Amino acid sequence: MSDDTRSGAEGLERSCGRSGAGWLAGAGPVGGVELLRAWFAGEAYAKHRHDTYAIGSTDSGVQVFDYRGAARVSRPGQVVVLHPDEVHDGRAGTRDGFGYRIVYVEPSRIADAVRAIRGRPHPLPFVREPVGTNARLARAVADAFRCGLAPLAADAVVVELAEGLLAAGGGPAIPRRVDAPAVERAREFLEAERTRVVRSAELEAITGLSRYELARQFRLMLGTSPHRYLLGRRLALARQRMADDRTLADVAYEVGFADQAHFTRTFKTVLGLTPARYRALAASRVGPAPS
Repeated sequence: MSDDTRSGAEGLERSCGRSGAGWLAGAGPVGGVELLRAWFAGEAYAKHRHDTYAIGSTDSGVQVFDYRGAARVSRPGQVVVLHPDEVHDGRAGTRDGFGYRIVYVEPSRIADAVRAIRGRPHPLPFVREPVGTNARLARAVADAFRCGLAPLAADAVVVELAEGLLAAGGGPAIPRRVDAPAVERAREFLEAERTRVVRSAELEAITGLSRYELARQFRLMLGTSPHRYLLGRRLALARQRMADDRTLADVAYEVGFADQAHFTRTFKTVLGLTPARYRALAASRVGPAPS
């Protein structure tokens, strides 16, 4: 373990409070792609996990996060790759805080791009090292923020990201027993029914697969479970509604949660922030902007 990683686990955070100043600004999601720029001092995010790929670059300062059993350190110019459904947190490594930009991409979009590149369905690419200097991924992230989320630009970014992920890690040969059309039918149904509880029997009827076989294949092709995919789509809709100045209680009801308390617990579990803090950060621009 390097001194940087050890200090990230043991000492870098000593100078930072449990929660610090910060801001975030995002665009999307559009076409399964979302962009986020942020700056934080102190603790940024509690432990959480996304159902998307998160591929970003550190723009300023030192970014520290716990991921796959170790403290990771990212400095300006380095690329961070977080896989779907992987638990992580985030914090500043020094008193100066850190800034970053990140692209969130639905695994189904990466899967479609990989299929186009490889000419057949293929498991999601896996990158073993979460922090690196992958030039292709760095270029894709930069292109995403330069070109924005116009449909054709977003399509090109997804392909660039898929190429970079394949070059960095690739994936195993796809097993024989994977019904890609059935998994896609399940995904489309979950997308359409994102504001309500979906039962296993419904997905069995739509796909022709047992709930256990579907769970296995869904994770192989999309990197997460049907349940967490549905939850992610519900919270994406919630964040859109929050931007319209609705009360959090109204948002919770509109996207299918029983009450605001359930919504708040789930939001923090998935995104690492409470809805109120997320909304406040989105409205704040205190601290240096990423270059």
